[in-house]
Amino acid sequence: MEYISLNTLVVGSGAAGLRAAECLHDLGVKDAAIVTESIEAGTSLNTGSDKQTYYKLSLSGSDPDSVRVMAGTLFNGQAVDGDNALCEAAASAGSFYHLAALGVPFPTNAYGEYVGYKTDHDPHRRATGAGPYTSRLMAQVLRRSVVSKGIKIYDRLQAIRLLTHEGRAVGLICLNLGKLENEKERYVCFRAANIVWATGGPADMYLNSVYPISQRGATGVALEAGAAGQNLTEWQFGLSSLAPRWNVSGSYMQALPRVYSTEKDLSDEREFLTGGFETEGEMLTMLFLKGYQWPFDARKALNGSTRIDLLAHREQMRGRRIFLDYTKNPGGGKLDFSLLSNEARSYLEGADACLQTPIERLKQLNLPAFEFYREHGVDLERQPLEIALCVQHNNGGLAVDKNWQTSIRGLYAAGEAAGTHGVYRPGGSALNAGQCGALRAAEAISESKSEMPDEACFIRVLDEAIKALKAKEAAWKRGGTDLEAFYREARADMDMNAGTVRSAEGLRQLKERIDARRAARVRVKDPCELPEAYRMEQTLLTQKVYVEAMQNYLESGGRSRGSTLYTDPKGEKPAGFPEEYR
Repeated sequence: MEYISLNTLVVGSGAAGLRAAECLHDLGVKDAAIVTESIEAGTSLNTGSDKQTYYKLSLSGSDPDSVRVMAGTLFNGQAVDGDNALCEAAASAGSFYHLAALGVPFPTNAYGEYVGYKTDHDPHRRATGAGPYTSRLMAQVLRRSVVSKGIKIYDRLQAIRLLTHEGRAVGLICLNLGKLENEKERYVCFRAANIVWATGGPADMYLNSVYPISQRGATGVALEAGAAGQNLTEWQFGLSSLAPRWNVSGSYMQALPRVYSTEKDLSDEREFLTGGFETEGEMLTMLFLKGYQWPFDARKALNGSTRIDLLAHREQMRGRRIFLDYTKNPGGGKLDFSLLSNEARSYLEGADACLQTPIERLKQLNLPAFEFYREHGVDLERQPLEIALCVQHNNGGLAVDKNWQTSIRGLYAAGEAAGTHGVYRPGGSALNAGQCGALRAAEAISESKSEMPDEACFIRVLDEAIKALKAKEAAWKRGGTDLEAFYREARADMDMNAGTVRSAEGLRQLKERIDARRAARVRVKDPCELPEAYRMEQTLLTQKVYVEAMQNYLESGGRSRGSTLYTDPKGEKPAGFPEEYR
């Protein structure tokens, strides 16, 4: 069959993949191309937040900072290797200035300084941002740069099998999403000396997700080929709306909306936060703090704002739906601002936001935050907003060295696909990590002088892989299980047992069900279902590897940290919660 040969293949078209391709070209690797399922898909181009942050070295004022100090901050976030931390800090300023030069409108003061502010887990004022769509702006300017350099982009191709020989990456097989019906043109194959895996996080592992719908991930393809993972236990969870998918951080919580739950048919409306706190003032203060303590944080579970998340989790485990109501105050009456902590009350007073309804407060605090939902068909002045405790970011991923090369020679990982983010990453550091990791990989490739895989050897590997894929697809034709329902159930099972609250017994039972699902035979009725079937297969493998990592963490003496509570019969629990939260 026909295949394409090139020196380096970049898989993924988000900010990290685009930066890798751009760097390769600038460093003299002209024989490189991008492969993507859709140039308009992915997290970078389709996500944002109340105030999307980019984390970088301090570049303004008199704040003392250095590469070594920033590396220390990243390293101290736990589960970050020192060499990765140092590389990300060293490349931070250059990567940031490159984005600014390409046209990302990062704010400056009257003197041209790129001013900063503090973000999550940030001891300095290193954070900046270009509004709620910082990552989209990054992807847009990087794509313009890639196009201007004439770098080839192969669109509508889904990666389904990495080809390796003797521990080295030699190529990739993709589904041609535009020619699935034609069996002779269904596959597109690449032979390459190097591959950069920039496919984002494995967004399909969980059902309750704030990843954009277009982000699916392909970590399972790399794991199947033998790439090692690291920090696979570490995810970031937080409260988010379901339609559209968007973090309800910042002013959405600082506006102090009414929070309630219902049965699935919208009956039995109940405000459930009141039973989780001793006083109304404590409840209101913790709701406010959720704004800038948005991620679920195990350290704030007993007496802090994460109790809001846990109360939401408890409702979800009961099968109930959760809503934010901006038309009424918590409790339905007049809000007494004197009940708030000094920090919360001072913030609202300083913003002239001590107004009588949540919608008035939200508009005063952040009018664009209100308009965002209206632009997406949700009028917060007239209707409630459905939310859930959702997965938002994988802080683990593929294991990489200081050049972002995986355990498979010639296979590099950049962006969220690489497991360099740690447990308590500073907010916005993932955007910096993607740019810096892409640069490190491109530099290593340009210096390696890697030779193309032997053609005869490559054809043997390719032939064997294609035969296996054909056999798999023939088995799917004979299967009997409905693909869509099967896939949805598998992801919902992860929410229930491997989300923010995990137990040894729950993980054990989940692992057994994952193994059973991998052995089951789903039915693919039409070639157009093949992309989803391959995604499901890769997701189940990814779930297996990640759940085994969670089990190993517990067996090795691991305890609650980051965005996860691991239950312990001898541990503590928040007041008023049932025993399963101990």
